Amino acid sequence: MLETKDDEVRVEPISFVEEIVKSDLAEGKNGGRMQTRFPPEPNGYLHIGHAKAIAIDFGLAKKYGGVCNLRMDDTNPQKEDTEYVEAIKRDIEWLGFKWGDVLYASDYFQQLWDLAVELIKQGKAYVDEQTSEQIAEQKGTPTQPGVNSPYRDRPVEESLRLFEEMNSGQMEPGRMVLRAKIDMANPNMHFRDPIMYRVLNLPHWRTGHKWNAYPMYDYTHGQCDYWEGVTHSICTLEFVSHRPLYDLFVDWAKQVGGDDQPLDDNRPRQIEFNKLNLTHILLSKRNLLVLVKEGIVNGWDDPRMPTICGFRRRGYSPEGILSFIDKIGYTKFDALNQMSLFESAVRDDLNKRAQRVSAVVDPVKLIITNFPEDKLETYQAVNNPENEADGTHEIEFSRELWIEREDFMEDAPAKFFRLGPGKEVRLKNSYIIRCPEENCCKKDADGNITEIYAEFIPETKTGEANANMKIKGKTIHWVSCRHCIEAEVRNYDRLWMVENPRDEIAKYSDEHGGVKGIEAMRPFLNPDSLEVRKAYVEKWLTTRKPLDYLQFQRIGYYNVDPDSTPEHLIFNRTVGLRDNWKK
Repeated sequence: MLETKDDEVRVEPISFVEEIVKSDLAEGKNGGRMQTRFPPEPNGYLHIGHAKAIAIDFGLAKKYGGVCNLRMDDTNPQKEDTEYVEAIKRDIEWLGFKWGDVLYASDYFQQLWDLAVELIKQGKAYVDEQTSEQIAEQKGTPTQPGVNSPYRDRPVEESLRLFEEMNSGQMEPGRMVLRAKIDMANPNMHFRDPIMYRVLNLPHWRTGHKWNAYPMYDYTHGQCDYWEGVTHSICTLEFVSHRPLYDLFVDWAKQVGGDDQPLDDNRPRQIEFNKLNLTHILLSKRNLLVLVKEGIVNGWDDPRMPTICGFRRRGYSPEGILSFIDKIGYTKFDALNQMSLFESAVRDDLNKRAQRVSAVVDPVKLIITNFPEDKLETYQAVNNPENEADGTHEIEFSRELWIEREDFMEDAPAKFFRLGPGKEVRLKNSYIIRCPEENCCKKDADGNITEIYAEFIPETKTGEANANMKIKGKTIHWVSCRHCIEAEVRNYDRLWMVENPRDEIAKYSDEHGGVKGIEAMRPFLNPDSLEVRKAYVEKWLTTRKPLDYLQFQRIGYYNVDPDSTPEHLIFNRTVGLRDNWKK
């Protein structure tokens, strides 16, 4: 609830999908039940677009006391693998959701086959032995009726015999298909005798060699929803035109099933919402697989990938991802969302949970000339100013420190408020220091600065009476040379240099003779999407676990890479402290 300025209570706005669910429950539809399903195909890793579907499928079921099943759409055995099944489960759990049952389209292969046989007997399906090109040519156009197949009226007994032969393992793929007999003049192209079964002659990873003919998605999906008891089948906008066919196949399943399948108490309602589209992102699993196979990225969980596991490895939090999805909402219109909005939601969430640490990613040595060589001071650094319960950790201060190279400028302009000749800055958690006017740095033979010299002002130590001495300089971070750890820092940038890579790739393909795959992608890939650097970090970071959220102070948000060890620390940049997409 939110309070208005007139002290009137108004309800937080909800999506049109949720409005439909609330209305159906209020009217007592489906016996007052709420059941959804998330039905991914296990042919790749889930990407950020799937997270939007996961959020609404599982989220609404949980909110309204229902259940959401996880059902694998495993009707394409040539592309599917148990590796993907397990990855899908991990991603859903990481996002914070739990399913009711784990189901598979292959659980229904026998029911789907038996239903198809009955539909043939009722004259609602037939075996067609035309080529795919012939069938496509006869489909017509949205403004021109299609042409009946010459096999459309073949005898039922012949279609039944050929249908069995399609599953015998003796028929070559593409030789025949089973088609629904609906209406070749229907303005909805999906009604023009859609294909229900095709021959693949491939073993299935769950059912082995039992099936050689496999059902198509449009024929499979609605019946699976119906048989499972799904009340709301929530999907993306491209399925709007499929909905009448979805409903028709459910009706046919009801007619064949008889009284054992009470449709009035169990009709799944298909609702469509807009996909999640982001700038500088390519979400097609087919194209993502190309990037993996061609070695453009280091696997499906590469932090440059838009996969859920890629965002997890990069350091995005599930709460940040779900916050972004909540912000953009669910509508009936496709839109291209700015990546900066996504990163902003993640940044806001990380600000609440990230541990603050010091890390120097472009180091140059600073020597405090008046600090005793053998002296060591320790301070307590606040882990997270947003959460006092996160406590503190110890950091060491000594004569020689690493600071960022950009925090010193020998010929500094007037508005440069960091170190330079005669300039003062505060070292975070420590002292104010001042560079001498002359001889403030040392250089190598190439003119590169190797050492910077400064003096500390003893009475300005943080926490002491004169700590608030006024200076023009900023506060800079540091690590003690003798007490820090060398680490590998991976700074990730956008993988694509163009805002809408999908459209640019398609345009390039058309202009270059239909070139496909990596050759069509390469002109738009960012060659500088990964920068690996040596850095120095606090030794306290050896206690952090893989995927822990961190803020490298004054630099950005990072996390601990899963390959990191106490002997070889690896950190991935998640997002910067500020929006850098406008640059």
